[in-house]
Amino acid sequence: MLSLSKSLYWYSLAASALVAGAAIPTHARASDTLELSAILETQTALGFKQGDLQKNEFIFKPELGFDFGSSSRFTLIGRIRGDSQGRLEPGRPPGINRAAFSGRVFAGDHLEAEILEAYIDTDIGNTFLRIGKQQIVWGQADGLKVLDILNPQSFREFILPEFEDSRIALWAVNAEIPVGEALLQLIWIPDTTYDDIPEQGAAFAFTSPLVVPQAPIGVPVNFRPLDKPSNAFTDSDVGVKLSAFLGGWDVSLNYAYHYVDRPVVRRSVSDAGITITQNYERSHLVGGTAATVFGDFALRAEIGYSTNRFFRTSDQADADGVVRANEFSYVVGLDYSGFTDWFLSAQVFQSRISNFQPGIVRAKTDTSLTFLIRRNFMNETLSAEALVIQSVADNDGLLQLAMSYQWSSNVRLKAGADFFYGSSYGLFGQFRDRDRVTLGIEVSF
Repeated sequence: MLSLSKSLYWYSLAASALVAGAAIPTHARASDTLELSAILETQTALGFKQGDLQKNEFIFKPELGFDFGSSSRFTLIGRIRGDSQGRLEPGRPPGINRAAFSGRVFAGDHLEAEILEAYIDTDIGNTFLRIGKQQIVWGQADGLKVLDILNPQSFREFILPEFEDSRIALWAVNAEIPVGEALLQLIWIPDTTYDDIPEQGAAFAFTSPLVVPQAPIGVPVNFRPLDKPSNAFTDSDVGVKLSAFLGGWDVSLNYAYHYVDRPVVRRSVSDAGITITQNYERSHLVGGTAATVFGDFALRAEIGYSTNRFFRTSDQADADGVVRANEFSYVVGLDYSGFTDWFLSAQVFQSRISNFQPGIVRAKTDTSLTFLIRRNFMNETLSAEALVIQSVADNDGLLQLAMSYQWSSNVRLKAGADFFYGSSYGLFGQFRDRDRVTLGIEVSF
């Protein structure tokens, strides 16, 4: 249990920031071309069922930007994060999933620093070019992903944070080239960094049989070292996107040849016990998006077909515990903003295994539904929202409640709650004892 003195320590940082924030301009300029800004945030999460703090952290994000030449700009965003609890990532994560130049730096078990993004924007003729560590976003789905697969994700808090905060930026070359009325995007990613997956003992460590092999009680388990791609050239990912506005629709065609960011977990059984090996496999992704607006409604859709995916099987169904198959996924969303200060959104997400085999632990067709409702108050200084994600196949889900108040031009107060429900077998139900309430303060300078 965290002592009161430690809790007060973190909030004293926020109190100091509030005082400083009143005196420092929100966007300070060191010169005509150099801009300095920062965000200081405290985040506290109290578990309902455990009755103790799940996290108690501060996050400091400095940002530097400066212009050079006639049409070029450099941007650098860093993050220093301290958590007095250390339950989300106990100790120092080994970081074996990350490339050497994309890792984090740790000072003890409760403090870390990282370059979040560092890139140069420039124009060469009609071509826009971004080179450096960056997020590359494909698709617009809420809470679920179909095409947004270029950047890996941190699962230290499962999928509770916004995608912008949980994506892991990668060193990449991103070019956008006008082609007639269309726009061609070419992407090269030499960064061999993959998902941050919590280790066993962490608050949001995976336990569902859908993703984790289940060893019989009393049987020895031996884990082999993770086999991770490491060559920046031969193991790099590439992506191509062609987008256009046609007949009132924003449409795109997308293709990526990439390593799937979550490792394939295989098992082998012998008289000595069970041996677990993990490696990453390549996949071809072909898909597209479409979106249009009619009146107060907005309709959007994403579709994707991925080859060479691996799915968990039951102990008796397959020798190594996985089956290779192809996956067809799509999401259709409908948004409504016809009521003043209200926003409503509903989505249907479906994933289907194309050559399903008996023994695969997930359903052949996996369907999820989402519903988002948002309401603004007091001239948009106060915002409240609720997001529900329901898995139809596994009958589990997640309810997220969030509220934010713009106390001043550069100070925002936040509160929220996260509720998991359903069977521990499911992706959401596995965390049904991780329900929590959250509080935070965000100060921008």
